[in-house]
This record gives sequence, C-alpha cells and structure tokens, in this order.
Amino acid sequence: MTIRHHLSDQLLMAYAAGRLPEAFSLVVATHLSLCDDCRAQAGSFDALGGALLEEAGESAMGEDALAQALARIEGLPQARTEGPKPAGIFPAPLAGHVGGGPDAVRWRRVGGGVKQAILPTGKGATARLLFIPAGMAVPDHGHRGMELTLVLQGAFADRDESFGPGDVEISDETVEHTPTVLAGQDCICLAATDAPLRFRGLIARLAQPFLRI
Repeated sequence: MTIRHHLSDQLLMAYAAGRLPEAFSLVVATHLSLCDDCRAQAGSFDALGGALLEEAGESAMGEDALAQALARIEGLPQARTEGPKPAGIFPAPLAGHVGGGPDAVRWRRVGGGVKQAILPTGKGATARLLFIPAGMAVPDHGHRGMELTLVLQGAFADRDESFGPGDVEISDETVEHTPTVLAGQDCICLAATDAPLRFRGLIARLAQPFLRI
C-alpha cells in the first residue's frame, strides 16, 4: 500500500494530547494503523509530551488520592487480553469500533447506490462510513468546519489529486469540491465532520437533514 496523503502535524499533535473529538480520533487511529510515516511522527509527539510532563513541577495531592485512584481502577471493566484485529478492509481500530468488517455495518441506502452508516461516537464531531459506487460523483459542496476522509477501498479523484487506500483528504471552510470515485471499484471511506456540509444543489440541501451530513 502506497500512501501519499497524510495527516497534518497539527492533527497528530492534537491526537497525542487527547484534544480531538472521538470521531476524528477514530479516523486518525485507523490511518495510523496503516501508515508507518504518520505512526512514527505520532510517536515523536507522544515522546515530547512525556518529556514535558517529566519537566513539569510537582503538584500537591490529597492524602486519600492513591486510595481514590485504586478504587476507580477496581471499578473499571476487566481489560481485554487482546486488542481488536483487522476485519476485511477494516483496520483494527475501525473493526474494533464497529464490531467486525463491512458485513457487520448497518448500512442505510441514501440513493443512487450510495450507502452510509453513522457510527456511535461522542460529542463534537460525527463519524460515518460511506459506500459510493465506482464512477459516481459526490454532490458539489463546501464545508462549515473540518472533514477528514480516509479511503479504505477503491479511490476517488478531487482537485487534480487522487486518493487511494490509506490516503486521508483534509477539507476545511476554504474547500469547495466534487469528489468523483474512479472507475473499476466501488469506494468505501471513513469520514468525520465537525459541522454540516454546505451543498449547492437543492435536492442535496433538502435531503441533508435526513442524512445528517
């Protein structure tokens, strides 16, 4: 797998610091499981954070702080002995989140052969899986926030660039585009957004509240 489109340093630093919404963290973790370059960069940010903690001054703690911490640990569910495993085209982080591969996903048809599945995540952003037939274009749209799109299968073209398995497209308020799936194979993507898209077409705008996109 040759990955040409990577995560930004800003996203990797926010992920290392735990500042990303769960939906974005899911996309980042899934990409990191595929990309050696971004995984190494994320590791360097983790190390930097650890070094900063070591240099931080000491803080006073209550006498019962240790007892409280141990009590909370005892109340947690028993840890899994094994982490999630890949399932089909789904890397381990995504497979663990949905409970399997594409067959485990509860797809919802949205027209034209397109399917989506909104994944359960915390507040702040929304994650969804998208299935788009080969040769189909996504309606022309812009953004009111950030969108991360990770390709799992197939490929799409957008703004003179192509995105294949493992690639991440990062879009923000400055981007207006019409991604088009390349011929030959249907495309499956994991996408996360922190604000509704801005569609130009009337039909897409009317359907937007029902599709929650």
